[in-house]
Amino acid sequence: MDPELRGKKCLITGGNTGIGLGIARALAEEGVQLAVAGLDPAPDAMAELEKLNGKAVFIQADVSDPSQAVEMVRQAIQLLGELDLFVNNAAIARHQPVTEITEEAFYLTINTNLASCIWACREVSRHLISRRSGSILIVNSTVRFCPSYRESTYRISKMGLKMYMETLAIELAPFGIRVNQITPGHYPTRLTSGIAPQVEATLKAQIPLRRFGDTREIGAAAVLLLSDHLSSYTTGSDIVVDGGLSLRPIPMYTDDEIRNMNLGAGER
Repeated sequence: MDPELRGKKCLITGGNTGIGLGIARALAEEGVQLAVAGLDPAPDAMAELEKLNGKAVFIQADVSDPSQAVEMVRQAIQLLGELDLFVNNAAIARHQPVTEITEEAFYLTINTNLASCIWACREVSRHLISRRSGSILIVNSTVRFCPSYRESTYRISKMGLKMYMETLAIELAPFGIRVNQITPGHYPTRLTSGIAPQVEATLKAQIPLRRFGDTREIGAAAVLLLSDHLSSYTTGSDIVVDGGLSLRPIPMYTDDEIRNMNLGAGER
């Protein structure tokens, strides 16, 4: 089914790497014109996006700085002419145990992951309100569902995003603007690199689908939520794309036992 996004104009933060790039690719394939904001120009990624849809511009911005987050939105509107869509994806992780949390790491994480979303959405909302239409998508994390060691500050930032998204959704609804959230699980990206192989094996065993995600899968879900044609009555929602990681069933059975418990006698 056609999501009818061709010709729409979107600003996406962190859209030239990892999950953000997966979302940007999916949008570009649907003909969306992109303004991609980030720290690193990533020319190869930008060239790929440009080739997919003919319009992809890069905006260099450190969104942890409120003034740069505001300027980013202004530049995106100037470069694209207007905005229909905004994807807030930029994130940083500075994991520390609770007895060693530093002010620098705490504020960098909060400012990048949470505050930047608030400042950018403030500016984007003003623009979309004037147009009486638009769609905003906020990228979250399954860390909201399960606490993880050394990730207290990161988790705080992601919990805050969920609360903010819900308020944004109800305040923008009278203007025909939809706001939703997408929650990825574990995807092999730069943000998740460096995990030891034995830890990855343990993590994979806790995912009911027994594999990590592909960024194309998160991209497809993003297209669904951003499309007024496919999701016209959806706002304030959260789609979890994690292979079941957030469920984390207690490991009481082997994979064979799990399969067999729902197979008929003739299929075993």
